[in-house]
Amino acid sequence: MALTETPACDFGCKAPGFSLPGTDGKIWTLQECLGENGLLVMFICNHCPYVKAVQARLVRDARELQALGINTVAIQPNDPTDYPEDSLDNMKMIAERFAFPFPYLYDESQAVAKAYGAVCTPDFFGYNRHLELQYRGRLDESRKETAPPNVRRDLFEAMKQVALTGKGPEAQKPSMGCSIKWRDQ
Repeated sequence: MALTETPACDFGCKAPGFSLPGTDGKIWTLQECLGENGLLVMFICNHCPYVKAVQARLVRDARELQALGINTVAIQPNDPTDYPEDSLDNMKMIAERFAFPFPYLYDESQAVAKAYGAVCTPDFFGYNRHLELQYRGRLDESRKETAPPNVRRDLFEAMKQVALTGKGPEAQKPSMGCSIKWRDQ
């Protein structure tokens, strides 16, 4: 499990489209996921300790962002061959256990993760209502352990700003996590 940091935000970059199966049995597209004021695209998985440390916070922030017109979608890009915890069946169990208020999609071909330039789990891409990238940073100070409850909520504050102004903050701290488990080509 290689620790990887996300690159800097490429402001204005358009969100690549997708059509992926969800844990709910539905096929989801980018347009179906978009909220009135934007969209948070999260690349997460089930096995990564960096994701496990923030699962409850992901749910909390997604619920609060939805009230601001920002929808959320989670995409699992890892090859489950060597990481069976990331299988679609296990994705369904995690989505149910944490009552995900967002679609949890499986990128089996890994084409969507590659199109976005995702590098790790968690990797956050925050878009405005025009699907222009405005945030590519961390959730908060959490790493393999959950940060204290009173830390700054970097992702939430950035996406709240996007909801209100259409623009993300200039200063962003990178997310970090486990490298994506790419399929052997």
